[in-house]
Amino acid sequence: MADDTDLETLSSRAQSDMARVRPVLDRIADKWTILILTVLCPKPARFNEIKRRLDGITHKALADALKRLERNGLVTRTVLPTAPIGVEYAITPLGHSLRQPFEALCGWALAHGDAIHDASTAYDRAREAE
Repeated sequence: MADDTDLETLSSRAQSDMARVRPVLDRIADKWTILILTVLCPKPARFNEIKRRLDGITHKALADALKRLERNGLVTRTVLPTAPIGVEYAITPLGHSLRQPFEALCGWALAHGDAIHDASTAYDRAREAE
């Protein structure tokens, strides 16, 4: 773990670069981007396969997210010469560069999800008691 001086330096740098950092984070840190890229990381997939693997995403939300990811250079869209015409999505090298931080974030979520749930429950109970 970084010491307090390193954390202050990192925080200062992030704050001074906020105008450059925030728009990028807005593009990769939304509700579905991490999960979509995680699905596409091992191999390309068709729309319905991605949708099946992302339980709970709507057709519109997935379509919009894939368009946004393609626009931002994180995903490619390839029309397949099949009948009916199929479309396959694949992660780009730029998108793949997010693999390590996304894997770390997903690992953290798995390791600490129960603690967050417990903290939320305790907070809600304390507010109800007030």
